[in-house]
Amino acid sequence: MNTKSATTLELPKILERLTRFCAFSASVELALDLTPTPYLDEAQDRQQETTEARLLINTHDHITIGGARDVRGDVLSAARGLALEPQTLLDIRATLRQATTLRRLLSRLNNQFPRLAEIAERLEECTALQGEISRVLDDTGAVQDSASPKLATVRREMRIAFDRLQGKLYNIIHNPNNGPYLQEQLITQRHGRYVIPLRAEFKGRIQGIVHDQSSSGATLFIEPLATVELNNAWRELQLEEENEVRRILRELCDMVGREGPYIIRTVETLALLDLAFAKAKYADALNATAPALVGFRDAPFPHPGSTIRLYSARHPLLDPKKVVPIDVDLDDETYALVITGPNTGGKTVALKTVGLLALMAQCGLHLPVAEGSSLTVFAEVFADIGDEQSIEQSLSTFSSHMTNIIEILDVADEHSLAILDELGAGTDPAEGAALARALLDDLVGRGVTTLVTTHHPELKVYSHEKAGVHNASMEFNLETLAPTYRLIVGLPGRSNALAIAERLGLPRSIIDRARSMVTDEDLATDDLLDAIHQKRKEIEHTQNGLRQSFQAAEELRAELRGRLAYIEDERRTMLADARQQAEAELEELRAEIRRTRKQLMAAGQPLDAIRQVESQASGLRNALPEMAQPAAASLPGEEEDRSFRLGDLVWVETLNTEGQIMELSGDEAEVMVGRLRLRAKLDELLPRSRGESKRDQKATRRKKLAAALPVSDPVMTRTASPGLELDLRGQTVEDALPSMENYLDAAYMAGLPFVRIIHGKGTGALRTAIRDALRGHPLVKKYERGDEKEGGDGVTVVSLVPSN
Repeated sequence: MNTKSATTLELPKILERLTRFCAFSASVELALDLTPTPYLDEAQDRQQETTEARLLINTHDHITIGGARDVRGDVLSAARGLALEPQTLLDIRATLRQATTLRRLLSRLNNQFPRLAEIAERLEECTALQGEISRVLDDTGAVQDSASPKLATVRREMRIAFDRLQGKLYNIIHNPNNGPYLQEQLITQRHGRYVIPLRAEFKGRIQGIVHDQSSSGATLFIEPLATVELNNAWRELQLEEENEVRRILRELCDMVGREGPYIIRTVETLALLDLAFAKAKYADALNATAPALVGFRDAPFPHPGSTIRLYSARHPLLDPKKVVPIDVDLDDETYALVITGPNTGGKTVALKTVGLLALMAQCGLHLPVAEGSSLTVFAEVFADIGDEQSIEQSLSTFSSHMTNIIEILDVADEHSLAILDELGAGTDPAEGAALARALLDDLVGRGVTTLVTTHHPELKVYSHEKAGVHNASMEFNLETLAPTYRLIVGLPGRSNALAIAERLGLPRSIIDRARSMVTDEDLATDDLLDAIHQKRKEIEHTQNGLRQSFQAAEELRAELRGRLAYIEDERRTMLADARQQAEAELEELRAEIRRTRKQLMAAGQPLDAIRQVESQASGLRNALPEMAQPAAASLPGEEEDRSFRLGDLVWVETLNTEGQIMELSGDEAEVMVGRLRLRAKLDELLPRSRGESKRDQKATRRKKLAAALPVSDPVMTRTASPGLELDLRGQTVEDALPSMENYLDAAYMAGLPFVRIIHGKGTGALRTAIRDALRGHPLVKKYERGDEKEGGDGVTVVSLVPSN
C-alpha cells in the first residue's frame, strides 16, 4: 500500500489514536505498524476480529489484557544467561497468567468468537514455569523460604543467630554498670554489624571494636567483644543466604530462557488480541459500524466492478458534533466521480473521508458510517491532495501535482482507487481544463476507480456525457452565503460568483456588465442548475413530510394493534370467567340432583321426574358460552408486519420466550436469548415492543397456556406429573435449557407447587445458565439453592406460580 498516499489521507493520525486504546507496548507497536491489506479475505478476517472483540467486550466486560507486559527483551536476556530481577519474573508470570485466562475463556466460547479463539490457540500457558515462579517468589518479589530446603535451613539458623546476638546486646545496654558509659540505650547498625553508642570520654570502659563515630565526635559506635563471634555467625549466614537466593534465581532465569520462544510467541499473540480489543474500543468511541467488504464484481470493460457505498459517512478526525455526514453512493454503472463546488465547501474533506475510510476498512477498523455501507478492497489507494509546492525543489503547485499524478499513472490499474484534488489547477485555465479532461479520460479508460475535485466547468459536461463518470457537488446556501458541506451525487455544482457578489452588495451595474460578458449558454446552464437544485429541495421537503407521516401512521398502527390484542384478551377472559361460573353452578345443580335421587330411592319413590331434570341439566352444558379462537391483533386489510432489523426485540414462538436479533441472513435470524444464541426462521418470530413489561409477558404466557386447553373445559386440566426432580447432570447448556423448559411446562400443567432441578456443582457454568434462565421466567415464582441435605449448590429448588 502506498505509504505517501496513506500519510496524505492521515491514516497515521488514526493509528496514533488507536494506540490510546492499547493496553501494553507490544500492541502499541502493532497498531502503529498496521497497514491496509490488499487481500479481500484478510480484510474480512480483520473486520470479523473487530466485530467479535466488540461483542466480547460488551458481553464480558471483565475481559482485558490485564497485567500483561512486553517481556520479550527480558526473556532474550535470560536466554543469554543474564540474571533477571524478581519483579521482572513476576511480570513474566502475570503475562502467562493472562494468556492462560484468555486461552481458556475463548476456547469455551469458540462457537461465538471463532476468529478470536483461533488467535488464542497460539497462546502458550507454560504452567510449569508459572508454578515455579509462584513457588519461589511471593507477590512482593521476595524469595520464599520454601524455594529450597537449604534456604529454609539457613534462614532458620539466621533467625536463631539473630535472636542470640540481639539478646546479648540487650543485656549489655541494660546492665546497670554500663548505663553511665552509654550515650543512649539502643542497638543500631554500622557497616552491616550491630553496635551500641558509647560516650567518647568512656572509650575503653566497654571492650569492643570501634566501627564509627558521630559527626560531633561525642559518640563512638562500638561492637562489644562479647558479640563479635555472634555478629560473625549472623553475617556468615547472611552471605550464605544471599548465595542460595542467587542460585535459586539463576535456575529460575535458566528456566525462563528455555521457555523463551513460547513466552515470546505468547506476548506477540497477546498483542494481536489486544489490538483487536483496541479496535473494538475505538469503534465504540467513534460509534462506528462494520462495513461490508466486497471484491470486484464482473462488469463490462472498462468498468472495474468496484463498489463504494458510504451512508452518513463522517471523517473520524473531525469533531463528531460538528461534522456533516455525507452519502457517497456510486451506482452499478459509475466508477468515477467529479465533484465541483465553491472553495471551502468541503470537497477536499469529502475526498479524504472516502480515501481514509477505505484504508481504515482494509486495516480492520470499523467505520463511522451508517448500516448498509459497503466498500471494495482495493489493491492500492493513491491520493494527490493539497498544495505541496517546494522552494527547495523549485516545484510550483502545478509541478507538485503533476509529479504525484505521473507517479500514480505509472502503477494505477483497474484494482486501484485514485483520489485527485483540484485536477488541472495551478496553471492556465484553458490548458488546465484540457489537461484535466485528458488525465481523467486516461484513468477512466484504464478502469481506475477515480474521485476528483475540480473548478473547471468543462468537466461538468464531460462527466455528464462520459460513460462510467458521474457529477457531484457540494451544496451552497445562497441565503446564508455559506456552504452546507452536504455532498449531492448526480448534480454538478453551479457557479455562484455573480450571486454571491450581488448578495454582498456589489453595485448592480457591475453585476449586469459581468453578466453580459458571460455567454448565453453558460447563463442558461446556470439557471437550469439553479432550477434543478430548487426542485431537488422541494422533493426532499416532500419526502421528509411523507416520512414523518408514515412514521406517525406506523406508530398509530402499532397502538391500534395493541388495543386490539388487549380487547381480544379481555373478551377471552370474560368468556372463560362466564363459562367457569356456569360450570360451577351446573356442578352444584348436579350435586343437588344426586342428593335428591338418593332421597327418592331411600323413600321408595319413582325416579321419572328426577331423570327428566338430569336430562335437562346435561343439555345445559352444551349451552355454555364457547371460547372462540383469538382474533388476529391486526387492523382490517392489514397483513402482519414481519420486517426485522438488528437489535429488535422479538418473541420466539417455538420457545415461548423473548430475545434480541443479533444477525440477519436470508429468511433466518440469530437471536440472543439470555446468554444463548440460536437460529430461528423469520416466520417463527413476532415483533416485540420494548415497552412490554415482564408482567405482560407472564400474563401473555399464562393466557397462551389457557388458550391451549380444550374448549369444553375452561378450567385447567391436570396432566400427569413429570416428577418432582429433573436431573441435568452431564448435559451441556445448549441441551439442558430446552429440557428444563419442557419440564417446567409439564410441571405447571400438572399443578406441582415446586420442583427440584439437579445440575451438579462442577465448574458452575450449567448452574449459572439455569438460574439465569429461571430469572424472570413466566412460570417461576421464585427459586433458591437447595439445602445441604438436598445437595446444596448442586440443586436449585424452583417454586412455580399457581396453575389455577
